Amino acid sequence: MMDVVPGRRRLLVLAGSLATVAAPAILTRAALADRKGIGGKQKGAEKDEEVTPPEDLMREHGVLDRVLLLYEAGIRKFSANEDFDPGLITQSAGIIRDFINNYHEKSEEEHVFPRFRKAGQMTDLVDTLLRQHEAGRKVTESILKLAPSGRSNDADRKQLVEAMQSFITMYRPHAAREDTDLFPKLKHVVSSNEYDAMAEDFEKKEHQLFGEDGFEKMTARVAQLERQMGIYDLNQVTPH
Repeated sequence: MMDVVPGRRRLLVLAGSLATVAAPAILTRAALADRKGIGGKQKGAEKDEEVTPPEDLMREHGVLDRVLLLYEAGIRKFSANEDFDPGLITQSAGIIRDFINNYHEKSEEEHVFPRFRKAGQMTDLVDTLLRQHEAGRKVTESILKLAPSGRSNDADRKQLVEAMQSFITMYRPHAAREDTDLFPKLKHVVSSNEYDAMAEDFEKKEHQLFGEDGFEKMTARVAQLERQMGIYDLNQVTPH
């Protein structure tokens, strides 16, 4: 019996020594996995760094398109003389003003359009897109001005519907042309360093204006408006 205890002690000492030797390798692999995002969720900032500039701009177009759907729902309700809160239109236009006009389009004007002009590529398209940005801001201001009285004043309602329809008519092809013609070629008119820096600039500006997870917060706001407008359930538009 006396010989057993020393033997067990020797085994424990040996196991401890092996663990000590193996630990640096385990820690190194764990640290490497953490840096690569393997084996766990990455933090929001690290996720954002994986989004390329075109992907960032295109997903913001998704927010734009969902607000256009809200505008269309509002137009249908006005046409059917349904009673609904005009504040839903005001809030929708507020998202356009804050997230699209004053953030998304500014990103394009400051970082995307100048690169194409410098490269001498697609300059006619860029000029048209810029003019449409300027026109879009004016239409948004009109919508914000007319929305509060759109339910009670016939003349204002007519102008409001016309403004929303003109905005939809312009921005559907506007966003589609950027997504298919302009953004896919962005990588070819900038250096790899400029491309990476652009992504960082987009993220920095988004956080500055809307806080952490600004995109997620904005989509949540849109979803809430969709629920209030009665268009959130996608099953409604599924053909039967």
